[in-house]
Amino acid sequence: MTGPQSNLVHVIGAGLAGSEAAWQIAKSGVPVVLHEMRPTRMTEAHRTDGLAELVCSNSFRSDDAANNAVGLLHAEMRRLGSLIMRAADANQVPAGGALAVDRDGFSAAVTKALNDHPLIEIARGEIAGLPPAAWSNVIVATGPLTSAPLADAIRELTDENALAFFDAIAPIVHRESIDMSVAWFQSRYDKVGPGGNGADYINCPMTKEQYEGFVAALIAGEKTEFKEWEINTPYFDGCLPIEVMAERGPETLRHGPMKPVGLTNPHDPTTKPYAIVQLRQDNKLGTLYNIVGFQTKLKYGEQQRIFRTIPGLENAEFARLGGLHRNTFLNSPKLLDGQLRLRAQTRLRFAGQMTGCEGYVESASVGLIAGLYAAAEVRGETLVSPPATTALGSLLGHITGGHIETIEPGTRSFQPMNINFGLFPPLTSVPTKKPDGTRLRGNEKTVAKKQALSARALADLDRWIADHLRIAAAA
Repeated sequence: MTGPQSNLVHVIGAGLAGSEAAWQIAKSGVPVVLHEMRPTRMTEAHRTDGLAELVCSNSFRSDDAANNAVGLLHAEMRRLGSLIMRAADANQVPAGGALAVDRDGFSAAVTKALNDHPLIEIARGEIAGLPPAAWSNVIVATGPLTSAPLADAIRELTDENALAFFDAIAPIVHRESIDMSVAWFQSRYDKVGPGGNGADYINCPMTKEQYEGFVAALIAGEKTEFKEWEINTPYFDGCLPIEVMAERGPETLRHGPMKPVGLTNPHDPTTKPYAIVQLRQDNKLGTLYNIVGFQTKLKYGEQQRIFRTIPGLENAEFARLGGLHRNTFLNSPKLLDGQLRLRAQTRLRFAGQMTGCEGYVESASVGLIAGLYAAAEVRGETLVSPPATTALGSLLGHITGGHIETIEPGTRSFQPMNINFGLFPPLTSVPTKKPDGTRLRGNEKTVAKKQALSARALADLDRWIADHLRIAAAA
């Protein structure tokens, strides 16, 4: 593609995020070069040279926009003319309430649309290192299997010493689902950490019998296996899975993340707990809490079963379950600005899983907004970010600053996240009654709250589109 570099955008990586970014840029009337190293260089996970190849599941998860956060994100992306959603809808296969796709048909549809667009050039070949300095507007969307030369260049540029590592993820619980008649707020020895008040943790007490049963369940629980390309990747910051710690001896956890020292249970102050599970605030809104030290390779069903035996977490709702896998992502709140640009070199913008989101749809949605940001920049404009009340805006908020740093020094606490209602600002008015005037009870309150959050999100997104986007959403 000829012409001055300042008038076009380069997108590196043609997975879901890169493909969506390129589509949005071209749809905005700006030329784009989409770089994809396959088939010149393949990855350990890909099998074809198709764009937006799905390497894991073929499911985009729930399509229920009224009651599910990812379904809401689907709806928002459709309003924004998403190519990924258009291709998914056209290649849907039966999956109940989920949106699942024929993976070959989906990739073929995305590939054809991008190939056919007159403003998109697809360049096959690896970008081995930082993009040429002449490229003034670049989106890096190379995903969790970023090639080593590019990952090394980014690492050197950002002064971050870990881009590819085993990503040790602790489960995150919705604050409102924790039973505070059992649990309580307190920091060990009432210590006031940075930004804290001496009551920064939620504490869940265990008796000796509960602890011993919990340790046995961790050891016996079914674990996931490392993928072939993960086997030789080192752990990050020495974060061991909790079940590995449990296997090292029955008292290991009680002298590690579950130590009961420096804490007094106000519900039963004369009884000293044998062990204590702590949860720490995970987002600035205070709606999400992570279980401290509970990174794990337990399978998801096992995690829910075992962790709900912890007193106070019997009815826990999980915003994210734990995991341990190879990943490549930035410490985005530190390294990226609100327009997803690298603070150290603002010509580089990042999108997709590299920015700290999990899931096909989340990755594509960040590619979508990165594309819109980049296209606006070519036109000499700055696009106002979508409202924090939308699914897209709340996900961006997590990536660019909604997370809070850990109280303890030495570890990086930012972790990738799926979209969930815990990332949304709370409602100013929570529904209490049904349309017929009768009071909401039990689970009805949760359903009504989710529906109100979804309705607010779509209304706010429509206003944002009308006020800030040049192109009709349905284009």
